[in-house]
Parts: sequence; structure tokens; C-alpha cells
Amino acid sequence: MPAVDKLLLEEALQDSPQTRSLLSVFEEDAGTLTEYTNQLLQAMQRVYGAQNEMRLATQQLSKQLLAYEKQNFALGKGDEEVISTLHYFSKVVDELNILHCELAKELADTMVLPIIQFREKDLTEVSTLKDLFGLASNEHDLSMAKYSRLPKRKENEKLKTEVVKEVANARRKQHLSSLQYYCALNALQYRKRIAMMEPMLGYTQGQINFFKKGAEMFSKRMDSFLSSVSNMVQSFDFSSIQRELDAEAEAMRVSQQDLLSVNESVYTPDSDVTSPAINRNLIQKAGYLNLRNKTGLVTTTWDRLYFFTQGGNLMCQPRGAVAGGLIQDLDNCSVMAVDCEDRRYCFQITTPTGKSGITLQAESKKEYEEWICAINNISRQIYLTDNPEAVAIKLNQTAQQAVTPITSFGKKHESLRPSQNVKTVEEERDKFIPKESSTKSNCTELIAPGTPIQFDMVLPATEFLDQNRGGRRTNPFGESEDSKNDEEDSLWQQMFVVRFLGSMAVQSDDTNEVIYEAMRQVLAARAIHNIFRTTESHLMVTSKSLRLIDPQTQVTRTTFELASVTQFAAHQDNKRLIGFVVRVTESLGEESISANIFESNTEGEKICYAISLGKEIIEAQKDPEALAQLMMSMPLTSDGKFKLLNDQSEEDGAIPEEPGEESEA
Repeated sequence: MPAVDKLLLEEALQDSPQTRSLLSVFEEDAGTLTEYTNQLLQAMQRVYGAQNEMRLATQQLSKQLLAYEKQNFALGKGDEEVISTLHYFSKVVDELNILHCELAKELADTMVLPIIQFREKDLTEVSTLKDLFGLASNEHDLSMAKYSRLPKRKENEKLKTEVVKEVANARRKQHLSSLQYYCALNALQYRKRIAMMEPMLGYTQGQINFFKKGAEMFSKRMDSFLSSVSNMVQSFDFSSIQRELDAEAEAMRVSQQDLLSVNESVYTPDSDVTSPAINRNLIQKAGYLNLRNKTGLVTTTWDRLYFFTQGGNLMCQPRGAVAGGLIQDLDNCSVMAVDCEDRRYCFQITTPTGKSGITLQAESKKEYEEWICAINNISRQIYLTDNPEAVAIKLNQTAQQAVTPITSFGKKHESLRPSQNVKTVEEERDKFIPKESSTKSNCTELIAPGTPIQFDMVLPATEFLDQNRGGRRTNPFGESEDSKNDEEDSLWQQMFVVRFLGSMAVQSDDTNEVIYEAMRQVLAARAIHNIFRTTESHLMVTSKSLRLIDPQTQVTRTTFELASVTQFAAHQDNKRLIGFVVRVTESLGEESISANIFESNTEGEKICYAISLGKEIIEAQKDPEALAQLMMSMPLTSDGKFKLLNDQSEEDGAIPEEPGEESEA
């Protein structure tokens, strides 16, 4: 007997698109079986109707034969021989009528009744469970949508508890209904074998009995034929199929009890929000997320879809789909946590060109953290290595040992002691962080181990507005009015859109290697500690200074004198990374050196060229002839200032047309 396909009860709780796709195959099979059963029942009812009509017809024939003698013929009564012959035929027809009555009753009990019971019991049960499963799935989707809309800023614990309880109840109800539905579909695969054969066995046996009694009554010549038919009926092993069905039903019952005895946390979303067990070394991830779709200028919808990673791609698979489709290429992309429509656990994927990609929402904090870590690991193309899991673990260990991040000027953490095997692990990470040459200076000579990193050197625009609401706007950085006129006093200027990534103290500014090492440590620290938020600013490069300007308020956040910039360089591979080293004299006469790392919307080489040109202008101002030659070699704007880039700079993202917003790296 061929093996019977089954739905796995263990996959009922996850309710993945693969399981739904397999479920649709079983549902299609059940629908086909239902349609065929109805047609078969109609044919069997027609056979039973014909047999019952034969019974009534023979009964009527017998009566009509007896009524011959009672007829008043005009020429006299009927022939007595004919009457006696018809009486004999009436007796024979009555005996045949008894056989037809028995056959009709046997067909009703053994052929029509089993197929009706199969349709009303098994097929109707599957149809009812399908409707209950659909209602439970819709109720779960509605509760998940309500849970996803819980506010993040003004969190109501009572409301959250009610919604979480509602989600758990809906998920438990869906799990129970799916288990019952799956069991019914699995049992149907066994039951349909019996249901198709049992009516025909009854029909065959009824015909055999009919023919046997008829042969005893009329002829012995049908014995051999009836014997062969009887042997054929007895060859069916009816009991073995029933034993298999009973064993499978018991196994499914035990499995269903085991699956329903799981911990309550399986049904409760975000059950361990305080300290979830997060795996930061994932190189592949799968699960349900809410996808944000724009339906108009200001309206959006959120669709709950199944997402999974495949190599360097993010795939999406709706329910019932046979396969998933590509939705985002993750190579060299960036992932960021975002505040979106007051929803919790939202993050955004940005393309390597800086263009905003898709916005997603996770179900819980654990899923939220793991998705961000997994996408961040995949974007570094770790999956292409021979042992990606080990490489991911080593990279995260390296970043944890190499840096100790801080998130504000007022908060300082104690420095981490350098690990004894830091050098070995850093060599492994250097496979992914490109080097300019194999003869780099020792990292400890450039940056002291355990040097703190500052991630919020500038205030967000919203915080600045809150500080100055209701009175005269003052500069929170103590900037003088002279700095506001720097743009008018400078010979030229150029603006770029940048995002501040981090700043840290360095020990030397003799080589560009200190910038590359600072980039490595800042990026590693952000990845390990899940610091993805950055603030967008406008970097104004003039012939005197570098100024960071708030794109919303146009207020200068901070200024670096161009003369104090001693080193500047762009990343060799990631052209959008730019860094520069600033040497300044403190109030006590001591000098401090710091490296500042930014991400730009345009190529970092253009910013480096702008800084280099600014320094050339500073030197040329000492020699009027050199300044005149430099001015003649540069195109001018309409107001007589130097223009660094051509008209394509807007295309590259150097001069934004709209105010900047807070973004994430």
C-alpha cells in the first residue's frame, strides 16, 4: 500500500507560508474528493432508485397479471389456460419481487448509506473545521494588527496587558483549530480509501446474493460465475486499512496533546521584553514582519508578510504563495532603527547609495534585535566565507574587545582592558576591513585601547527647538555671531549632506591610518551595540572652516577651523565614509587630537577635495599672485565665489533640495 501524505502538526503553530502552501494542496484534494463524492452519490442513488423502481414495477406487474381474469371482455371471459398461465407468471414475478425488495434494501444499507455517512461526517467535518480555522486565523491577524499599533511613546500598561492577552488567546485558538483541522485532513487520506470501496463492496455483495437466490430459483448454471465474484469480494483486506487508520489517529492524538502542553510564552508576543536571549551572530533569519506600504501622499498601510533571507537577498512570501520573491538586496546596505507612526520595533533598510529602502516592524524586541543584527551581518557579505557562523562570532567578539561606546558627553564608561588575543581576532576582521598597505602602524600607537567613542556629538533639531521654545533663540554651542558671517567672508563654499557616526580621541595625526582605524572601531562599536540612529546635517566647507548646520533650523551646530584639520581621508572601499582629524589647544595649553567619522550622500573624495582646496586657498592668501592664479583656475558662482562642483552635484546628493531629517546608519 503506498504511503499516505500527512500535514506535520509540529508546524501548525509557526503557520509559515510553506505550511500554508502544503495545506492548500490538502484543501484542494479535499475539495476534489467532495465533488467526486457528490457525483458518486448521485450515481449510486440513481442505481438504488432504479432498483426500487424495479421492485415497484414487479409488484405492479404481478398485480396486473392477476387482474386479467377480472377483466370484462366484450366477447366473453378470458381463456382459462391463459389465466392459469398468467397466475403462474404472477407467482414467479412475486418471488422475483421479493428478491428485488431484498436487493433494494441491501443497496440502501450497504451502498448508499456509507457514502452518505462519509459525506455528512468526514467531509462536512473538514469543511466546518476549515471555516473555524479561517475565522481563528482572521481573529489572530486582527489581534496582531492591534498589538502592532500599540504606542511606543505613551505606553499604557493596562492596554498592553489586555492586547497581549488577546493575542495569546487568539494564537492559542488558532493553534487548536489548526491542529484539529490538520488531523481531520490527515485522517481523510485514510478514510477516503475505505469510503470509496465500502459502497461498492456492498453493491457487489447485494448483487451476488440476488444472483445466488435467483440461480437457486431458476438456474444452476450461474454458480461458477457467482463463485468467482464472491472470491473477488473476499480478496479485499478491509481490516488492515482500519488498523492503520486507528494507529494513525492515536499517534496524532498523542502528538496534539504534546504540542498543546507547551509553555504559555509560545503564544504571548514579546513575553521576555526585559532581557530577551538575542543571537547577534545570525547570518540568516526568517519570520513574519509588518511591511509599510504607501497608499497615498500621507496614508500608509501595514501588511503582515513572511520574510526570509537567502544569501545576500531579503525575500518575501505571502501566505499561500508557492515561493518567495526578492524584495531587497542586502549587500553593502545599512539597517537602522526608526520611529514610524508611533509603532514599536520598527527598522529601515537603506541601499548602498543612501536611498531609503523598506520599513519593517518586528513582533517583539528579540525579533527586532535579531533582524537588525542578521541584516547587518549579511550586508558585510559574511555568508560568502567558508565558515560564516564562526566569522560572525569572531567579528562580534573583536568589536566588543576593541571598543567601549558612550552615548553622550556627560556619560563616560570605564575603559575595557585589552584582551590578550585581540590581535588575533583583529586579523580575522581585517579580511573585511580593507587596508591601504600591509605595513600599517600598530593600532595601539594610533588609538589607545579602550578609548571611549562619542556617538551624539550634535543635538537633534527637535531637542534644540525644545530648549529654545518660548524665548529668543540662542545658540546652544556658544557660537558667536561672527561664525554666522563666515559664509559671507569666505572666498568660496560648498555644502554636503552628511551623517555623524562617531568621534574618538587619537594619539597621532601623522598618517591617514589613524582615520581608517577610527572608522573600523566606530563601525564595529555601532554594529555590536546596535547603535543605528544618526543625525543628518549639512557640512559647509569654506575657505576658513568646516561647519555642521542643522538642515531644519539652519543653525550651526559646531565649527572646525580649517587650519586645525591635520588629516582627512575617504574609505578605500566604502566611498561614502569620510573622516578627518582635528588638533586643538585646550584651555590649559594642552593639545588634544580627535578623529571625526561621517557618512556622506556623495563620494567622500569630493569632500576631501573640497577640504584640500580650502587649505590651498588659505596658503594662497599669503601670496597675492598665487591667490590670483588659483582664482583664475576656478569657476565662479553668480555672487563671485568659487564653485567647487559642477551642476551635477545635486545629482550626487551634495546640495539637498529639502530640509534634512533624522536618519540612521
